[in-house]
Amino acid sequence: MYQDGGVTAAVRIPTTIPHGRTARRLEWPHLPPHVRALVEEHCGSPVVEAVSQGAGFTPGFASVLVCADGTRHFVKAASTKAQRMFAEAYREEARKLAALPDGAPAPRLLWLHDADDWVVLGIEHVAARQPARPWRAGDLDVCLAMTEQMAAALTPPPTGLEVAEFRTEFAEWPAYWDQLRSTPPELAGFAAHADEAAGLAARFADVTAGETLVHTDIRDDNLMLTDDGRVLLCDWNWPVVGAAWLDTVFLMIGPRGDGLDVEAALSASPVTRDVPAESIDVVIALITAYFLLSATLPVPPTSPYMRDAQRWQGEVCWQWLAERRGWS
Repeated sequence: MYQDGGVTAAVRIPTTIPHGRTARRLEWPHLPPHVRALVEEHCGSPVVEAVSQGAGFTPGFASVLVCADGTRHFVKAASTKAQRMFAEAYREEARKLAALPDGAPAPRLLWLHDADDWVVLGIEHVAARQPARPWRAGDLDVCLAMTEQMAAALTPPPTGLEVAEFRTEFAEWPAYWDQLRSTPPELAGFAAHADEAAGLAARFADVTAGETLVHTDIRDDNLMLTDDGRVLLCDWNWPVVGAAWLDTVFLMIGPRGDGLDVEAALSASPVTRDVPAESIDVVIALITAYFLLSATLPVPPTSPYMRDAQRWQGEVCWQWLAERRGWS
């Protein structure tokens, strides 16, 4: 596997994003009394401490709750009135978690409350940490092993779980290049190679088809490196069906921006080593446009670092694609 020596500091892209402290979330005292009461009923003991999870970019409640009996519980909640979009995301997450097989690297859904204008999820609490930032090669190794396990466990997708195909869910993304070319970002080589990148992205449906349930949002703040040596993946809101290698490529974005030799990692992984290089370029071109265009949108008041994070990922993907295509 990929070793600690494979670090190329020269390609690291600096960032001031406060990793692990990007979310502005509801806190335990903000929840209505009836919601706090039902949570404590499910936990079986009064809550004496609530540790809000600072990673991510959504404002929904997500806390580790410590109860009077010493047990710990992970709970997520959102109002269907005040936070409709996030409540729907939590509802979808519950549906997906309930359908995942035992071999999937995901925490278990323990209970769901979907009534009284609130969606509340009780999810298995696991003692764990997120990958260090900047990424370290050892953390990337174990996460790569997880994506290999996940590809096997989720091919074919769980029976009865209805989700869209990758080509359907991402059908609008190639057109993002049209908007970028009309107002191009200030990136080295962009003007000279944007047309070629757009041409690559336009072919995404030809290379992303498959029979695997793909998470599509695999990054450091959604990964849990557990105390017992496992790697779990959180936030199963919007998985799709596509090629088994997609999540492994998406995993590379953060490590690539932090200076790791992700090409060596891709060559070593059995999930990606036989994938044509052009196919990977197509997917990188597709997501580059999404990140760069999203970064130009207004900053949500509940997620002040979202656009910075998207801009950083867009720059990482552009430089990665340029390097792979020989543009720089």
